[in-house]
Amino acid sequence: MGLKKAFFLLAVMCLLGSLLLTAAVWAGCSALRSAFPAGGIAFGPDGMITYLEEPTGEQRAVSAALGYIQIFSCILFPVCGLAGAGALFYRLKCRAPIMILQEGVLRIRKQDLDFAIPVVSDDELGQLCAAFETMRAELLKSNQELWRQAEERKRLNAAFSHDLRNPVTVLKGTVKQLRQGTADEQALSRLESYTLRIEQYVEVMGSIQRLEQMPVCKKEVSCAVLLEELEETARLLAPKLRVSVCAGEKAADTVPGQQSEIYNSAPGQHPEIYDSAPGQQSGTGTVLLDYGLFLTVAENLLGNAARFAESEIAIRLGIRDSFLTLSVRDDGPGYPDALVQDGPKPFGKMKEDAEHFGMGLYVCRMICMKHGGTLTLKNVQGHGAAATAVFQINK
Repeated sequence: MGLKKAFFLLAVMCLLGSLLLTAAVWAGCSALRSAFPAGGIAFGPDGMITYLEEPTGEQRAVSAALGYIQIFSCILFPVCGLAGAGALFYRLKCRAPIMILQEGVLRIRKQDLDFAIPVVSDDELGQLCAAFETMRAELLKSNQELWRQAEERKRLNAAFSHDLRNPVTVLKGTVKQLRQGTADEQALSRLESYTLRIEQYVEVMGSIQRLEQMPVCKKEVSCAVLLEELEETARLLAPKLRVSVCAGEKAADTVPGQQSEIYNSAPGQHPEIYDSAPGQQSGTGTVLLDYGLFLTVAENLLGNAARFAESEIAIRLGIRDSFLTLSVRDDGPGYPDALVQDGPKPFGKMKEDAEHFGMGLYVCRMICMKHGGTLTLKNVQGHGAAATAVFQINK
């Protein structure tokens, strides 16, 4: 029932009650007044004049008061009836919705949106409660979206800072070699390529809102170039550790401390990467992948290994079917069990370190997934931690 109809019915009922009460008061007062002598004279049928009993002064006062009561009751009771109708209307139809809306406004003012506004009636105030609940739900949805965007921006900024650290470390190492006069022939080209890579990375990260939006731009890259980059990056990120780099099926079981003939290859010569079929070589060849994303993953994995390794790091690069596999092992304490079981999460630090945000492995997993692959973490008993990044490629 609508508010207008409800108020009209209550008003009619209260007015009827007040009129009945007024009629009862009027009749009662009239009955009391009739009990008093009227006074005056009366003419009989035969013309005889009879003098009636005169009312006393007290009876006249009471009779006048009863007259005033009759007059005022005709005004007072209808007014009280309308007032009673308003009070009943507020109590029955308005009080509960208004209290609910007031409480909702106070909670929203305190930034508390974790509640629901019940619809207590089907009238206009009930519809207002329903509209208020819709507004609260939309506000909650907007706040959650803003919070998600803030968290996403936080993740993006942390990933941006984290992923720039390793290229900057490589550049600083190369500059140091140049100052000391110990740089190799590729030092200048390395400076140029890493500077260009940082510039491209800044442009890409500035144009996206989420890590999941990171584009994948595949191009053909020589396997020899990948191996050279892994060797040089490992040498710059872990200058005090013994680093082993190998490629092919034989590298699958390589762990720190176990030397392969690949490690003894002549400088500038790289072993051939083997395909999935045993004994079938694909040659140094090329693979189709995003070179920048591959280096980002490699630098993060090598950076983690360099932080936790005690003396050695082993790197394996191989191709199976349509996937390129990069495995990095170290002889450190290994990954926490929760990290191995649940996988990397944003800002998940293996140890408290103000210089690291805990985003490296999470970014690696996101990049591998964007590249059609996976990131696997495990602990090798007696040999520390092992991280394997898989990229989908087209040879």
